[in-house]
Amino acid sequence: MRPGLIISALVVVALVAGGCGSDDRGASLPRSPSTLAGTWGDRNGDGVPDRGPGEPFVERTELGPRTRPGRVLATIAQISDAHVRDEESPARAPVLDRLGGQFSSTFRPQEALTAQVLAGSVRAVNTQRPDAVLVSGDLADNAQANELDAAVAALRGGVVRPDSGSPGYDGVQAASDPDPFFYRPDVDAPRFPGILSRAQRPFRSPGLRAPWYPVAGNHDLLLAGEAPRTARTAAVAVGDRELALRDPATLDAAGARERDAPALIDRAVAQALRGETRRVVADPRRRLLAPDEAAARLRAAAGAPGAGPRLDYAVDIGPRVRLIVLDTVSRSGGSQGTVAPAQLAWLDRQLAAAGRGWVLLASHQPLGASASGRLALARADRDPMVIAVLSGHLHRNRIRPRRTPAGGYWLIETGSLVDWPQQARTLRIRETPAGGVVIETWMLDHDDRGPGGELAAVSRRLAFLDFQGGRPQGFGGTRADRNARLYRGPG
Repeated sequence: MRPGLIISALVVVALVAGGCGSDDRGASLPRSPSTLAGTWGDRNGDGVPDRGPGEPFVERTELGPRTRPGRVLATIAQISDAHVRDEESPARAPVLDRLGGQFSSTFRPQEALTAQVLAGSVRAVNTQRPDAVLVSGDLADNAQANELDAAVAALRGGVVRPDSGSPGYDGVQAASDPDPFFYRPDVDAPRFPGILSRAQRPFRSPGLRAPWYPVAGNHDLLLAGEAPRTARTAAVAVGDRELALRDPATLDAAGARERDAPALIDRAVAQALRGETRRVVADPRRRLLAPDEAAARLRAAAGAPGAGPRLDYAVDIGPRVRLIVLDTVSRSGGSQGTVAPAQLAWLDRQLAAAGRGWVLLASHQPLGASASGRLALARADRDPMVIAVLSGHLHRNRIRPRRTPAGGYWLIETGSLVDWPQQARTLRIRETPAGGVVIETWMLDHDDRGPGGELAAVSRRLAFLDFQGGRPQGFGGTRADRNARLYRGPG
């Protein structure tokens, strides 16, 4: 048994079904990606997700009375934590997954299918006809140029090229890999023969039909989301030697205990290079990006406004809604967010410039869990026009009210495309008769019916079975964290 998936009597059908298409049970249900119409679950407990009924809005009145929603001011879609991954890269350290904790995301059974899932989410978002799309960080997984190129191609439209190195799949999920830790779809249950080879083929994404606005994520800017590039890791990424470190016990024990991620990653690379390595085809497209370069590439790809090394900017979404984006990635390493004093002063100016327009504040890491982030929330606390603070990073759907003397706002966290339930979010901001607003928000399942959709459907099944993934950890949240009307009184 391979620990990459849950294997139990409850999933016996999943083990013998094989195949590569999406399950067609529930096909008579609406196939709109909106989970208001229908969504994926496991109604009969066989381990295979199928389509079930939709989830109606939960009426949430913690910050304002329930009332009749009026005119739509703006519709915004949110895509978060796509983690488009070069799963063949020699710069990866999947062995660290054995350490658990913050390293448990270094391997996923569905990791070869991330670009196809992002394209499926693009198709889903386009059906909602949003005014803008917020891409709230971790678009790439390992701060590599080719990962960001593939992710941007999926968002902008055109041919997406997932493969790197030699043609075809070359990674830890190959059928010939003897390591029992890694799930191999060609030979292990549930079997999907040939899926890894197909995952490397170019495919076409339709691209977003609305402007998109990026948020810097720690995985966009840092190796494994934790470490700035070093001369050693940069050389490994583009080189022809794959690290064959199999046993985490060989890592420096003190470093492992400290969980000092940047130091531990660099130490693991150094120790592995002194031991067994395997020859691979070098690929300069795997170049590790410096943090400020990655932020600049994100800004240029989307045509986002602003300048400077940090991806901070503000845009108006229609005449009554302003989106303010904060770059909370620590350039020195680590996954925790941070807000610098200069950013707090900048935020003050942007809030003042919003005037009587409603404000959405966005960051990758939740501000409440970021160094000095609470000082940013304190600014929002004083502003009666702030109605929501949006984030990703934790891969979890969660909505909480923050009550303040100025009227309060909603803290909205959106889950990832890489872990179950692999959903994006829509937010529709509407006026209310008394001068307040209501945010109608609902989740979007990715659309698996276009190019690459067959692979995206397989990813959904594997994400459902991932024993370290979003289902056992409850990343989907409660119904009130997914589809809800969030009322807020007058500003």
